[in-house]
Amino acid sequence: MKSILIKTAIPGPKSKAIEARRAQCVAKGVGGSLLPCHIVKGEGALVTDIDGNKFIDLTGGWGCLVAGHSHPRITKAVKAQADKYLHTDFTAAPYESYVRVCEHLAREAPGKAPKSAALFNSGAEAVENAVKIARGYTGRSGILVFENAFHGRTLLAMTMTHKSMPFKYKFGPFASDIFRMPYPTPYRPTIEIKDVERVLSNMINPEYLAAIVVEPIQGEGGFNISSPGFLEELKRICEKYGILFVADEVQTGMGRTGKFFAIENWSIEPDLICVGKSIAAGLPLSAVIGKKQIMDALPEGSIGGTYVGNPVACVAAVEVMDIIKDEHLLDRSLAIGNILRKRFESFKAKYEIVGDVRGMGSMQAIEFVKDRKT
Repeated sequence: MKSILIKTAIPGPKSKAIEARRAQCVAKGVGGSLLPCHIVKGEGALVTDIDGNKFIDLTGGWGCLVAGHSHPRITKAVKAQADKYLHTDFTAAPYESYVRVCEHLAREAPGKAPKSAALFNSGAEAVENAVKIARGYTGRSGILVFENAFHGRTLLAMTMTHKSMPFKYKFGPFASDIFRMPYPTPYRPTIEIKDVERVLSNMINPEYLAAIVVEPIQGEGGFNISSPGFLEELKRICEKYGILFVADEVQTGMGRTGKFFAIENWSIEPDLICVGKSIAAGLPLSAVIGKKQIMDALPEGSIGGTYVGNPVACVAAVEVMDIIKDEHLLDRSLAIGNILRKRFESFKAKYEIVGDVRGMGSMQAIEFVKDRKT
C-alpha cells in the first residue's frame, strides 16, 4: 500500500450501495462526507476503500492522526489492552495507563510550575471542563473568547465557538457570560495590541473574567496566527487581573507546529491547556493539563465522567506520545512545514488569487481571495 490507486469510478459500486443505505438511516444533520467512499483500511497516510481504491488522506481524521493510520506500535498496544479489559472507570477501579498519560502530559506542559492533568472524552469536553476549573478556582464566571474561534459543539463550547453555520444555527439559546473580542492577525490586524486592554475593559470589567480561552493558532478559523505580541498581551492582562490563561490546543497540540504544544512557540506558560484529537490516534480521549495548585483546587469528584480516560484510549495515547519522541515527529513536522511553505509561497508569487500564506510546522495554510488589496 505505497501509492494512490484508482480502480473504479469514484465512488465505486460498493460504496454507492452503502451510501444508499446511509441515506435511509443516518441523520441528515451528521452531514455528508468529503470522500464518498467507504474505507476498509488505513496505513500511514493512505486509505483504501471497499472498492479497492487507494487515496492520500489529507484530513487525518480531522487532525487526529499525527502518527498516521494504524501505526503498528499503537495497534499492538490497543489489541493487547482489549484482550485484558475494555472498561472499569478510573474512579471505580483505577489503572496505570491513566496515570502514565497524565505523567506524560504534565512533563510536556511548558513552564516551571508543577502540573497535573485530568482526562476526558472529546475536545469539547476538555474545553468545558477547563471553564469549570477556571470558574471554580477564581470564583468568577466570565469567559473571554475570540472571533473565528472554534472550541467544540456541546452547548458551552458551541457558545464559545464563533461561526454560526453550521455549528450554531437554530441551536440557541446559548450559554451566558461568554464575551468575544477580535483576534488580530498580520493579514487582518483588526485591533492594535496597545488597544487590547482598553477594548476589553470597555466590554467587561476584567475582574469579572475567570479565563481567557484562546487557540494559539486558530484551527477551524483558518490556521490564523495572531499578530506579534497579542498572546503576550493577553498573558499580561491575565496576570494583572487574576484571570486564567487557557490555551485550547485540541488541534494545535501533539507536535503539529513543531513543538509538543503550540504555545511553546511564544514562551508562555498557560494556567490550563486543553488537548484532544491526536492524543490517542483518533480514539476518544482528551485532557486538561494545568498548574497543580489550580487543578487541585476543585473538590474530589467534581470533574470526570463514566468513560473518561478509557483504558484502551489511554494505552494508545502513551504510544502516541512515545512515538512523537522516538520517531522525531517534531522535527518531521518542521520539515514537512518547510516543504509546504516553499510551495505555497511560490503559488503566492505566481497567482493573484493567493492572498496569504501562513502557519507553523506542518500546520500551514494558503488563503484564496478575490482581491489582495481588499
